[in-house]
Amino acid sequence: MPRPEQSELFNPAPLPTAQLSEAERVACLRLIRSENVGPVTFRELINHFGGAQNALEALPELSRRGGFGRPVRICPLAEAEQELENARRCGATPLFTIEPGYPAMLARIDAPPPMLYVKGRLELLNKPAVAIVGSRQCSAAGAQLARRFGHDLGEAGLVVVSGLARGIDRAAHEASLASGTIAVLAGGIDWVYPREHADLQRVIGENGCLATDRPPGFNPREKDFPRRNRFIAGLAYGVIIVEAALRSGTLTTARYANDLGREVFALPGNPLDPRAEGTNRLLKQGATLVTEPQEVIEVLQPIIGQPTFREPSSDAEFSPRITADQPAPRPISPSPHPRRGSGGPEDMDAVLTALGPAPIAIDAIARATGLPIQSVQIALLELDLAGRIERQGLSLVALKSTVS
Repeated sequence: MPRPEQSELFNPAPLPTAQLSEAERVACLRLIRSENVGPVTFRELINHFGGAQNALEALPELSRRGGFGRPVRICPLAEAEQELENARRCGATPLFTIEPGYPAMLARIDAPPPMLYVKGRLELLNKPAVAIVGSRQCSAAGAQLARRFGHDLGEAGLVVVSGLARGIDRAAHEASLASGTIAVLAGGIDWVYPREHADLQRVIGENGCLATDRPPGFNPREKDFPRRNRFIAGLAYGVIIVEAALRSGTLTTARYANDLGREVFALPGNPLDPRAEGTNRLLKQGATLVTEPQEVIEVLQPIIGQPTFREPSSDAEFSPRITADQPAPRPISPSPHPRRGSGGPEDMDAVLTALGPAPIAIDAIARATGLPIQSVQIALLELDLAGRIERQGLSLVALKSTVS
């Protein structure tokens, strides 16, 4: 995974933009939603005809000359107006590639999304950003690392981008709420996925930024998530992979990042943990090995071109700071999987998922699972009696290796 030349990728000539009237926005949306008009075709039509309305009028003749066997479907005016009205009801703003404010980093990739729906602090879209992604079924140690990197990099002045998925994504978003986080959605801006992240999605929409290229009400399909991953890589100067199995969808984000000329960072994991197989393979392929947030800053600082970053204060435990000019986020539920701690099989499964070969603190397991500390201790006691864990001192525990 060799590092490409950065100068042209991150400092190209500025793209031409113009403030759009409401009528022009409707025409742009109609063009995007018309048959056979993809991201590249949209931009070429705008450039060639000087505007979306002229391009719409030319579409039937263009498709006929191209040999299309029937009249091309043009998005009806009422349909486009209804979509924009639905977005307004959700509190979302449409943002086209040809408008000021569209993310400059994303606009520079091949075939960027012609339009985004965004909600929250739109200024975050054009601040230097780094993505943090990883396994949905992450270990407690992985979640702790994601929180640490998210907090420290945010404190240093970088916006943290992720995909609002379970596990690593959630940890990164929560740790960077105070400094600035962007959640890229695979579905519509009003579609909550996974459902237990409704509270987190609401808070990001108020204090961070939500972004998607899908219309309101759109239910994401499996094929929509790789597109979202490319979107995440396109927004950021670098992508940090915390945990990823060999077949993890997270690795598609790393591949997109490499293809787009972004930096790819990976945190090494225990060779016995399948959740680290993908990240360890990335390191063998040339990804930049990092174990500290400062190492990411040292790589990105000369690329971004800012002479200084704020110095992060890295601690094992932290409380995100709220600046004087930024409102405190409304509370979110403390755990992605809130439970009452019955001590049953569900609790045992949750603790086993959080554990890995790397030693992790018991309170970190409680935070990752959402279980009361007493329930975690009971589960660990049962696992200890079954010979399935190893303890290091009073507060650290790891899964016992199955190989000698």
